[in-house]
Amino acid sequence: MKPDSHSNKVLITGINGFTGIYLEKFLVQKGFDVYGTVIDTPKEAKHIQCDITEKDQVDTVMHAVKPDYIIHIAAISFVAENNASLIYNVNTIGTENILQSLLDNGIHPKKIILAGSATVYGNQGKEMLDESMCPRPLNHYACSKLSMEHMASNYFNIFDIIITRPFNYTGIGQEEHFLIPKIVKYFKEKKKKIELGNIHIAREFNDIHYVTEVYYKLLLCNAKSAIVNLSSGRPIKLLDVIQTMQDIAGYEIEIKVNPAFVRANEIKSLAGSNKLLFELIGRIQPKDFYITLKEMYEA
Repeated sequence: MKPDSHSNKVLITGINGFTGIYLEKFLVQKGFDVYGTVIDTPKEAKHIQCDITEKDQVDTVMHAVKPDYIIHIAAISFVAENNASLIYNVNTIGTENILQSLLDNGIHPKKIILAGSATVYGNQGKEMLDESMCPRPLNHYACSKLSMEHMASNYFNIFDIIITRPFNYTGIGQEEHFLIPKIVKYFKEKKKKIELGNIHIAREFNDIHYVTEVYYKLLLCNAKSAIVNLSSGRPIKLLDVIQTMQDIAGYEIEIKVNPAFVRANEIKSLAGSNKLLFELIGRIQPKDFYITLKEMYEA
């Protein structure tokens, strides 16, 4: 299915972030007319400066773009961010501003996708997480995303909304305070030692291209009023990531476990069920993670 050339205007919030950059390129290639919001001075013609915590600024964007589709990914996305009020103001109130602005301006997009987070699940004591589980958020970031879900559900009877719960993903250009870019950076710089937390864990580490394809297919699917994992169901052992990087870089690195990085009661293996996701959009084959790591190392 391809978008109607006369009604294919997409607004991506946070378009100059890691995910937004890839999404914009992918959707342009698919024939969409892509606009986006940025928090700083715009560098592209179709990028518009907007602080989503300011409703009047959101109104200005909506009135100017009148989007047919929205992918809302602007957020405080680093779990360790210590400014709690900023986290809630951006992640929860910012989303409310977007939905209320659409309502106030009489704009009804064909589909609105809101990026939540798999962190809302918290510690379930299970290795495979699915959407039927009761969320148990453990930090302000996760709480802000769950709050966003509850708030947005009040608009389910007004707009066609899908809320995603993305699991870990990575790729070229992701900030280096995230785990995989940090590991790749150490190998690129030929460091002899790396400090990590619990190394005996397995997590999803999906490729950014998998994520962009999922968002694209969710835009065009018939689902609405849904909350769905953005996952592959494929946990990868952290020790296997290190081993793969050693194979790519051609040397062995010393791993030092820093107790400060170790989380209490951490689950050994954790992944998201992709059953509902694939029911909505069809099956997508994740990229081999070796290729992802090699691309990041050689970038």
